[in-house]
Amino acid sequence: MPNTARLRAVALTASAIATGLLLSAVVADGRSDSASDADLADQKLSWTACPAPSQAEGGGSAPSPLPDGDAWQCATMKAPRDWDDPKGDTIGLALIRARTSGDASRRIGSLVFNFGGPGGSGVTTLPAFGPDYEKLRTRYDLVSFDPRGVGRSAPVLCLNDKQLDTYFQQDATPDDAAERTELVDNTKKFNGACEKNSRQMLPHVATTDAARDMDLMRQVLGDDKLYYFGISYGTELGGVYAHLFPEKVGRAVFDAVVDPTQTAEEGSLAQAKGFQLALDNFAEDCVSQVEDCPVGDSAQDVKNRIARLLRDLDRRPIPGISPRELTQTAATSGIAQALYSKDFWEYLTEGLVQAYDGDGRVLMALSDALNGRSENGEYSNLVAANVAINCADDKPRYDTAYVERKLPEFRKASPLFGDYLAWGMLSCTDWPVAGAAAHPDVSAPGAPPILVIGNTGDPATPYEGAGRMADALGKGVGVELTYRGQGHGAYDSKNKCVQDAVHGYLLDGRTPADGTVCS
Repeated sequence: MPNTARLRAVALTASAIATGLLLSAVVADGRSDSASDADLADQKLSWTACPAPSQAEGGGSAPSPLPDGDAWQCATMKAPRDWDDPKGDTIGLALIRARTSGDASRRIGSLVFNFGGPGGSGVTTLPAFGPDYEKLRTRYDLVSFDPRGVGRSAPVLCLNDKQLDTYFQQDATPDDAAERTELVDNTKKFNGACEKNSRQMLPHVATTDAARDMDLMRQVLGDDKLYYFGISYGTELGGVYAHLFPEKVGRAVFDAVVDPTQTAEEGSLAQAKGFQLALDNFAEDCVSQVEDCPVGDSAQDVKNRIARLLRDLDRRPIPGISPRELTQTAATSGIAQALYSKDFWEYLTEGLVQAYDGDGRVLMALSDALNGRSENGEYSNLVAANVAINCADDKPRYDTAYVERKLPEFRKASPLFGDYLAWGMLSCTDWPVAGAAAHPDVSAPGAPPILVIGNTGDPATPYEGAGRMADALGKGVGVELTYRGQGHGAYDSKNKCVQDAVHGYLLDGRTPADGTVCS
């Protein structure tokens, strides 16, 4: 079986496609001159030993010590629930940090991470990847947080664990009128539960709100500038921050970049193409091995057999992780999860081999990781927060007739993932809060250079988005670096060229040449 703890950590850094929703953030027009009420900016954080993660954060054990034996520290920061009323009610935002390991005289400040989703808990994800950032810790305190609506930060809650098990067993790619009606009814039930259980928070979880939280965090941490590392959706959050507070940007890295120019529909279509490309690359890699590929005789045969498996599962699911069965939808999301990282291709091969023999446990474990389900059957609020943030951000609302018209285009983009991502556009149907805009404004004139890294083989945030983000940030602001590789993101690939560029920029202020390519 795959290492599900590691899978859950990677799932949080990924664009969570469990709902088939493009993970885009939107921002209203206008800028903010002030991040917070002065009283909140002056608050003092009480850093203590970190507790075990809450269920909403994904559960598990308290974070292990850092490689040098230092302990992770946690705190809670107060922020306005409604940024339009900064003196009104407050919420608590959960923070985690690792103090710098280097000479205090060379400390630059705090390096704030957002690992994406939206919906991922930074408090649980940063320790999972902490060793990967030890070089950066030599000059920064490493800091992450649960954004509002996520994890321990006033979490959005919708369905309970038992209901979520049923929800993720549904057929998310309907073939007839009855299945379409059931999908719409299930979406309305999910969204209605979010309204019932989280009514007060739903209007206040937009990306603009999270960006203002980060500027308050910058002040409370004692930094004149925000030093930032955003991954996946975290690049959108960083872009929105740069738009709102360009003069407060210090050094910022955007890795696995979401295209800020696209609507939710355009982003879902791009993801269909991205995941199809990743599947093509997986198939080519499998048949290129010295030994025979166990899941096909040729790249096309690999894809044909996967397609046949999914068709069979649509008619007759197979045993998964008892008592649940592996459905077509669960298998599709499990395959998608494995395509986020080349390190997981071996799990995909194993899962496919077993599924062909009637055993769906590995593919279901992959699907569970994507959906935020732990081995004890408890769910984080990853998907609930993902839907809430996207629906607060994205203005378009789609219905079944619109999706049906778009199906041919999505199927052309990806025979395997097209239906799944097209029908996912229904996620905001009847959402109780209006979406803010069609796509975000990340223009940041006056901001210093921001390093924007695109991966040519990225399935969830296709490579083209990096160039569009760099352009949208503005001339002299967006500096693009290309990584010719596989998987979601570039820095964690351990590619020396990429890491040297990031280290030189964040640690020493050396901005790489625009257009740099790493292989």
